Amino acid sequence: MDTNQQAINAALEVMDKHISALNDRQTLELAETLHFPHFRLVGTSLKVWETADRYFDDFTARAGENWAYTKLASITIISANANKVHLDVQINRFNAQDQLIADFRSIWVITEIGGVWAAQLRSSHAPA
Repeated sequence: MDTNQQAINAALEVMDKHISALNDRQTLELAETLHFPHFRLVGTSLKVWETADRYFDDFTARAGENWAYTKLASITIISANANKVHLDVQINRFNAQDQLIADFRSIWVITEIGGVWAAQLRSSHAPA
């Protein structure tokens, strides 16, 4: 397997772990899927989390009180090299009645830093 394919596999594993931890509300496991500082660009506003301590609370505030779970509807590889993968991700959020409450695309950048693969930044078309 070439290094680009190994990077792609690692990035997809990060996304699987991220969505599982998010939906299971496992904040420590969720933080392990992110590099800190972590960056999120929405519109022209850049949010930076220097540490993991506020990440999940900020997410739940954004997702809203009706949020129950999230699904990754699709993931398309944009590009990859040995230590960085760009992903085009279609994200769906649902309420407890399985009704779609948000549907948007986001570009995720998954990087390997110090032997650890995690999401370093993303640019989202989600509501702020």
